Amino acid sequence: MAHSTLQNIALLIDADNTTPEGIDPVLTVMAELGQVNIRRAYGNFAKDNLSRWGEISNKYGIRPQQQFDVSKGKNATDMAMTIDAIDLLYQGKVDGFGLMTSDSDFTPLVTRLRQDGIIVYGFGEEKTPQAFKSVCTRFIEIKQLIASYAADKPGAKADTAARAAADSSSAVDDELLELITAAYSEAKRDDEGFALLQQVGQIAGNRSSFDVRNYGFKRLSDLFASLGNFKLERRADGQVYVKRLR
Repeated sequence: MAHSTLQNIALLIDADNTTPEGIDPVLTVMAELGQVNIRRAYGNFAKDNLSRWGEISNKYGIRPQQQFDVSKGKNATDMAMTIDAIDLLYQGKVDGFGLMTSDSDFTPLVTRLRQDGIIVYGFGEEKTPQAFKSVCTRFIEIKQLIASYAADKPGAKADTAARAAADSSSAVDDELLELITAAYSEAKRDDEGFALLQQVGQIAGNRSSFDVRNYGFKRLSDLFASLGNFKLERRADGQVYVKRLR
């Protein structure tokens, strides 16, 4: 979903709770909102398990924010990342945020940012607590995003793309069907029963942190095209409409 009024975007990375392999596809997604001019990764980079971030930071222009472990069991990284996000909010220089983390401790931060009308995209693992997923404008599972991004690269093997398509169709569960069916029912429909696909997507997004990329689809139209009980129609105005058949 495009937000033409958004320009200056901040990507804040909890290096302790995410993978550097997701940086490229995450930045691609964040381009939907505008230019990702602020890129910061937080963690104790003296630890061996964070050593890969050195090369990634240089390649993608990410500023490492070193946070030493001040005491056992306390996470200085979370605190530093939260403080920076609130500082950026009150400076009024950021129109949207991306948070790479699977840590539910950031749920109050996202809630506060959204209270000011800020778009917040979350990127984390499937195991990320639902509390964090729900408060994000969009929550996208990084592993699913990485797989989809790899399948779209030039030279990707045909069997990889076919496997991704098969995984996509099998990922449509009852909960997702209920969500998109309810969104269609709430959308304005013409005399033939067609609703504007974009409006259906907006309604579904308002109900949850729904994003089709979590199910292996690139576009909302791809999701509906995989379902037997919906029909898509592209009209002369260039807009795509959807109708429930049964």
